[in-house]
Amino acid sequence: MKEVKPPKKSYLYYYGIILLVIILLNAFVFPTISGRYVKDVDYSTFLDMVENNQVAEVEIENNYINFVPKDANDKKMYRTGVIEDPDLVDRLHDANVKFTKIVPRELSPLMTFLISWILPLLIFILIGRYLSKKLGDRLGAGGASPMTFGKSNAKIYVEAQTGITFADVAGQDEAKEALQEIVDFLHNPSKYKDIGAKIPKGALLVGPPGTGKTLLAKAVAGESKVPFFSISGSEFVEMFVGMGAARVRDLFKQATEKAPCIVFIDEIDTIGKSRNAGGYGGNDEREQTLNQLLTEMDGFDPDKGVVILAATNRPETLDKALLRPGRFDRRVPVELPDLRGREAILRVHAKKVKMAGDVDLNAIARATPGASGADLANIINEAALRAVKFGRNIVAQEDLEESVEVVIAGYQRKNAVLSTKDKLRIAYHEVGHALVAAKQTHTAPVHKITIIPRTSGALGYTMQVEQDEQVLMSKEQALDKITTFMGGRAAEEIIFSSITSGASNDIEQATKIARAMVTRFGMSEKFDMMALETVNNPYLGGDTTLLVSSETAAKIDEEVLSIIKSCHEKAIQILEDNKDKLHEITKYLFEKETITGEEFMDILMGKTTA
Repeated sequence: MKEVKPPKKSYLYYYGIILLVIILLNAFVFPTISGRYVKDVDYSTFLDMVENNQVAEVEIENNYINFVPKDANDKKMYRTGVIEDPDLVDRLHDANVKFTKIVPRELSPLMTFLISWILPLLIFILIGRYLSKKLGDRLGAGGASPMTFGKSNAKIYVEAQTGITFADVAGQDEAKEALQEIVDFLHNPSKYKDIGAKIPKGALLVGPPGTGKTLLAKAVAGESKVPFFSISGSEFVEMFVGMGAARVRDLFKQATEKAPCIVFIDEIDTIGKSRNAGGYGGNDEREQTLNQLLTEMDGFDPDKGVVILAATNRPETLDKALLRPGRFDRRVPVELPDLRGREAILRVHAKKVKMAGDVDLNAIARATPGASGADLANIINEAALRAVKFGRNIVAQEDLEESVEVVIAGYQRKNAVLSTKDKLRIAYHEVGHALVAAKQTHTAPVHKITIIPRTSGALGYTMQVEQDEQVLMSKEQALDKITTFMGGRAAEEIIFSSITSGASNDIEQATKIARAMVTRFGMSEKFDMMALETVNNPYLGGDTTLLVSSETAAKIDEEVLSIIKSCHEKAIQILEDNKDKLHEITKYLFEKETITGEEFMDILMGKTTA
């Protein structure tokens, strides 16, 4: 833990320096500045100048006589001491000198006290508060004073500020149904008390990033019309020992005072990780925060209407004590939307932009399998930005299709310079994919083929769109997918009798599917239905860990290689049988750079000629 060192010197030290500077300025600098054009002379010189008619104006003070000469070139003011001279007025009058007597105005004792003591004191207090605020910022107190270190930073929303209901959440019907009971309880707690039922103290929202967990929590608060406390798990983590636990206590204290309400803790895995990591892997401060959270969740009365909602992408890392009944009673999965859900999400976001009447959102939903709600919202926004870029005030179908490609493959690299040889090779590569896919039974139809480079690094790609949502993948479908991935490399081998690095991504994807067939899907005769691999963090990438010995791992590699080789040979055979169409379609693609699935199928079926 980082040590926070106190200031080397106290504030009194700095206040003393400031006071000394002010005294020195008043003693030396300010009088010098104000008296820079004043010249002291003796009284006889003053009288001589009056008699010689060289004085224009005289000001008589208690201790000094200030006078201005008539000479316009003389910019100085002269000053002399006051001497008892009864004839001075007559002399000035005879010399036609304009003169006046300045009567000093004395300040009241109260005003003198305010100026001399109160005003400097206020200045010092303001300086002190400013320095204290800066110190709080440096220590991570969010600009608060050191006396508020234990306060919770939870954002409090009321009904008028959220404005989000279940109508704003699409594609998560099961999750909304599971949370509807909480909303109903906050509206009508009496009917649950009459039957003896207790509402769950907490609900844990789990799912991949971007699926709408935070949005669901706000929708529950909006439907319930109760205050909504929102805080991130990372805000409990502080460099000071005990600060996380103090913030947990303050959060639940505020929630109890404003009951009924909803408390939402985002990314709860930050403080809720399992405590079984001993030794050097432990974190006493985090465990103290977790223990305080467990205690608070046990301590408050659920009948008061305080409901705890939490969200995480890593439910497998949470402490078991946090997930037991009585704390987070209900686990609500917020999964990636299916075809129907994606279309509903697109329609929700499409209401916020001007759409053309012939826009087909179902086609966009079919083209985006595995997309989250955040991805779909980004697609709609990218389409709107593209429409503005091309000077249109409505979003067309082509804008949506291009935005899908932007999200999948990146922006077009229009300035990329490719040689004719490389461009031709890329064209054969992509047509190889499309031709192999079209000649197989268990593959999705080809939607688009392009050889325009993208910012993601892809020099071209072949897009396939399923007609219906695919929930399960058969062995035949998996093998056909791998064969389709092999089509690009197979085309290069047949036409150019050489291979390039352009198939690197294809190889990676094919190997991933083949390994999953052997280790997790039970699609290998050698290993039958034996579990060989486990998936870690399924919501965050899904990295895997082998559960077998090194000898078995070697056999797995052999089986994966056998699958890939057989699919590679099948792809080569398909292209050898359709070599004429391979040349014909490639020539057309080379000229057009981008062709649709309909154009591809027309040439393949002989309906048109390139």
